[in-house]
Amino acid sequence: MEFEPVTQVRAYERVVEQIEQAVLSGRLSPGQRLPSERDLMAQFQVSRSTVREALRVLQAGAVIRSRPGDPRGPEVLSASPAALHKSLHRLAMADHLGLGELLQFRMLLEGSAYLLAAGLRTEAQLAEMEAALAEMAGKTDYAAFSRADYAFHQAVARATGNALLVVCGEVVREVALGLIEDKLVHAEDRRALMRSSLEHHREVLRAVRERDGARACRLGRRALYDYYAEYVPAAERAKLVPLLDQL
Repeated sequence: MEFEPVTQVRAYERVVEQIEQAVLSGRLSPGQRLPSERDLMAQFQVSRSTVREALRVLQAGAVIRSRPGDPRGPEVLSASPAALHKSLHRLAMADHLGLGELLQFRMLLEGSAYLLAAGLRTEAQLAEMEAALAEMAGKTDYAAFSRADYAFHQAVARATGNALLVVCGEVVREVALGLIEDKLVHAEDRRALMRSSLEHHREVLRAVRERDGARACRLGRRALYDYYAEYVPAAERAKLVPLLDQL
């Protein structure tokens, strides 16, 4: 029998945990004010420096907004896509996450987004996707093409009606592309990559237009695999294969 070393928890971390839990449970609502530093010191029975460190962490995590000298105390903030984006981006950039895991997650996210978009999209949302695709088709510069590509994926994500899919998809796409950016810059034929990507988007849009979610999902996952797999270490590619023929 072996035990793991015990991690010492600092007092300010316990303060952070309790306040976060109060927000998550609804005991503290957006717009409410936390007690003053003096009251927090008394309630938690900790020093002023501990309270201030906890408030600094909570503000950095966009849980509260604190203004120096404000007699009303720190304000509890509502959850926002921007805060989620920041947290996810930090996690996705962590050294222990490789391109294989990021690509696996992106295949899951985008495949699901296509599946949902095909069934839920409105005519206005479909028109938004078609406009982004037309923008892609008219670009010969890779940077401009990528911006139009991004707009297409965002339009698909918004058509799901799920804010989590929008934010998560945006973060994972940014980080995954960043990891292979140098290789793309030095690719021998980026025009060929652009043509291949454009044709894939046309096929996916056709499936979404026809409300064939299963086909759109398959096409999306396969295209991501074909685009990124050569940059993923061979040992990690096995994580991706089960997603190719799931539907």
